[in-house]
Amino acid sequence: MNKSLVVGTVLGAIAVTAGGAFAGYRMIGAAHGAEVISVRALNKTIRSPRRQCRNEEVTRVKRPQDTNRLAGTGIGAVIGGLLGNRVGGGSGKVLATVAGAAAGGYAGNKIEQRVQQGNTYTTTEQRCITAYDISRVPAGYEVTYVLNGKRHRVHMDHDPGKTLPLKNGEVVTTT
Repeated sequence: MNKSLVVGTVLGAIAVTAGGAFAGYRMIGAAHGAEVISVRALNKTIRSPRRQCRNEEVTRVKRPQDTNRLAGTGIGAVIGGLLGNRVGGGSGKVLATVAGAAAGGYAGNKIEQRVQQGNTYTTTEQRCITAYDISRVPAGYEVTYVLNGKRHRVHMDHDPGKTLPLKNGEVVTTT
């Protein structure tokens, strides 16, 4: 016999046997379950609140004892009146004294206001905000499978593997 004919016949027999075995395996597998063609893991995003605090230096103006600034106004009025009295002469002396007292009172009030605003202190205060931690947790699997030549999709809590079991011709999705 021809050596090529024997080799060709043996290889052909192996190919036919392997093809038949594969087809038979698929038929047996199809009888026991639906073929899973894709599995996609699903995740859920969770935001967890937490309190985040830090210390911060704050500069504050001290509360004045003389909120109406009467001392500055009074002292300014006295000094302004004395200076106005020295400037004027005769009947204008009274007018100069009154004008000096008014101008001095206004100036004394403003000077005391600036002094009070510059009278500050620094303290440390705690400032807190709500910050969120973000995490991803598993939320199951989206499974696509073929049953009786049709594609179906189902949500499952576990990865089913290569096949889904059948019970009375229906897919079983729970463990």
